[in-house]
Amino acid sequence: MSDVSRHPLHRLVEYYRDPAYFRDLFRVGIPIAFQQLIFALLNMVGYVMIGQKGDTAIAAVGLAGQVYFLLNLVLFGIVSGAAMVTAQLWGKQDVRGIRKALALTLWLSVGVSLIFLALAETIPATLIGIYTSDAQVIAIGGEYLRIFAGSFVFFSITFAYGLILRSIGNVKLPMAISVASLGLNILLSYALIFGQLGLPELGVLGAAWAMFISRVVECSVLLSLVYASRSPAAASMRELLTLDRRFFLRMMKPILPVTVNELLWALGITTYNAVYGHIGTDALAAVNIAVSVDGLALVVFIGIANATSVLVGNKIGAGEEEDAYRFAGRSLGLGIGLAVLVGLGVLLLREPVIALYRVSPQAALAASRLLTIIGLMLWVRMTNMIIIIGILRGGGDARFSMFLDGFVIWILGVPMALLGAFVLHLPIHWVYLMVMAEEIAKWVLGLRRYYSRRWIHDLTALGAEADAQG
Repeated sequence: MSDVSRHPLHRLVEYYRDPAYFRDLFRVGIPIAFQQLIFALLNMVGYVMIGQKGDTAIAAVGLAGQVYFLLNLVLFGIVSGAAMVTAQLWGKQDVRGIRKALALTLWLSVGVSLIFLALAETIPATLIGIYTSDAQVIAIGGEYLRIFAGSFVFFSITFAYGLILRSIGNVKLPMAISVASLGLNILLSYALIFGQLGLPELGVLGAAWAMFISRVVECSVLLSLVYASRSPAAASMRELLTLDRRFFLRMMKPILPVTVNELLWALGITTYNAVYGHIGTDALAAVNIAVSVDGLALVVFIGIANATSVLVGNKIGAGEEEDAYRFAGRSLGLGIGLAVLVGLGVLLLREPVIALYRVSPQAALAASRLLTIIGLMLWVRMTNMIIIIGILRGGGDARFSMFLDGFVIWILGVPMALLGAFVLHLPIHWVYLMVMAEEIAKWVLGLRRYYSRRWIHDLTALGAEADAQG
């Protein structure tokens, strides 16, 4: 028996001794992770600036952000459902199919964003009132939402083009533009919140105007560069306005489950936030602080998950299913190891970070306890992220992904949150810990699905059939 077969460490080294895997993972994952890092840092800076105005301000902005969060995840469902196909189509270099997918994605994304825009402009206070009964939070959050909602259509267009670009391997362009846009956003937020750089002092509403302006600029620049570079995503107006009925029906097969998945998951998360908001404004402020730190902790894993999705999709599209399975397994192991280290970092740095926010002692204590749970549970949550976004969606297993991410939250997570808050009347950190039962269940079921290999599906026949019939 060889040393490699006898010693687990040797087998592990052999398993990861593949330069092609790391080359491709870094090529796609590092730009995405870097973009997420900048986003998370600037998001935290934005919350720190808003946090100088107190618990009410940070709670109001956080709740207004819930509407954007819902839109973001519905769009993510639409676009990532399409990206499951485009990543595999790119494995076959099918530019025509990719542009058809982009056209459909834009129609769906812009349509959804117009619905959210209409709701945010007509009933903003009603939307904020779902999450809290605090009249001051509702008033500030409603005004913030009305201004911010003007960016929804621009954001949906940027989202569609950006994710399609990533699915064909062009991660640098959307990354660079998003980073520049976020930089502009934070500069304008500083100027408009505090009345700097010759601009008026608008307080919390200044952050909303900064977001609106930066999203318009981001969309305009991205479209200009996509078409100037003659990218495969540079579909003509005729291609964008022409919807192939057969292609549409076939595309909806992967798109619909992912969109339903994201909608159910997003509604579950907003239900959590409604529960947290009714525990108290200080609890909601603590959650928003913890979420901003959590977003920073996630950046590496968002990069790994999205890169895994692209690589797995490309391998399946190229007919290399065994490589797809092996690439997915390597990402799982890598993600778990890194998550343990990042979780320790969250535990060590939570108090200095919380000190940056000017909030009540009650909110600060609650935030510290929430971050302790986040740090300890990070490795479980990141395994789930890589399985759902990277492996199941990259492999075209949209239905099981929908069950795992969209239904388990309602079967287990939401009932636990309601039980903890309204029956047992527990403080926020215990309610949050009860919610983690959802993540544990997803972890068990997700790993079983990975090892079964039943998540590997070749979706490229969809594009080939549509072309043959078109």
